Amino acid sequence: MGKIYHIAYEVDWLEARRDGFYRVSTRGRTLAEQGFIHAGRAHQVAQVANAVYSGQTGLVVLVIDEDRVTSRMVDEPPPGSAELFPHIYGPLNVDAVVATRRLGTDSDGRFTFTDG
Repeated sequence: MGKIYHIAYEVDWLEARRDGFYRVSTRGRTLAEQGFIHAGRAHQVAQVANAVYSGQTGLVVLVIDEDRVTSRMVDEPPPGSAELFPHIYGPLNVDAVVATRRLGTDSDGRFTFTDG
């Protein structure tokens, strides 16, 4: 099982669990607006959290089993970067999410993350 991760507002995740599919791309943008759901590898989670969600609360990290995702996935670099990130081109089926994790913070209030 390969794992990827998605940072979500807990309220959006709870709604997805009721509906069966998660449809949020990233902070403030839906799948319909963005065209895909942003995800990352474990070593990318804190970097993304600090760049996109600084100062935000109510976040969880969805732990996703790549083999269970029913929508097409593509590893792509964001504009201006060579680093690849997994993108999910369609709704995320909730049964692909095998766990949720909290984001920690360090003494400076920056997000930290380890999956374990």
